Amino acid sequence: MSVLARLPSSLVPQSVRDQSETDSGGASATQSAPASTPPRDRSRTAHVAGAAVRGLQAGFVATLIMTAFRLPILRSLPPSANFWTQYVARDDSDPGDHPIAGLVLHLLYGVQAGAIFGGLFALQDAERSIEPEQRGIVWGSVFGMALSAFGSQFMLKELLDVRLENDELALFHASHLVYGIALGAWVGSRTEGVEDPAREYGYNDE
Repeated sequence: MSVLARLPSSLVPQSVRDQSETDSGGASATQSAPASTPPRDRSRTAHVAGAAVRGLQAGFVATLIMTAFRLPILRSLPPSANFWTQYVARDDSDPGDHPIAGLVLHLLYGVQAGAIFGGLFALQDAERSIEPEQRGIVWGSVFGMALSAFGSQFMLKELLDVRLENDELALFHASHLVYGIALGAWVGSRTEGVEDPAREYGYNDE
């Protein structure tokens, strides 16, 4: 309680009492106001979310490019067909008997990985002096090879019990490198470097 509140009202001018009440009310409102998220944090969150969405798009395109690269060379379905045969169909069928399911799983895997890469790419702040497309290609290549190492060592050997020949393994890694380059180039050109990528690059032009 303030000193003015303890004095008899007859001794305190009305203008002073009004000012005291106003100040008290303002302080109370200030103390009770809920804390809000800083605009910078909200902007960064929205930026990462937008990059992840573009990563979904990039993952879809990059998976199509990767599939177009590997199918004519390896002349076999992606390992996702083996996954479907062993863990979903669970019968005596061969992976070649499930081409649609294998390709759909392969596409979903690539799209999901693209979303992860998009979010991670938006979070990294290093090497801002390098053009975003170049950074996208570099980091996309690293990401693609990391996926390839995970796929060959865990998905193929441990989960599916598949052993590739040396030439097949080389093409397996090469296809993931193609995926990573396409993924990084797409994400880099659409999530970094300009405030409005759609307007700057003219993606929405008719």
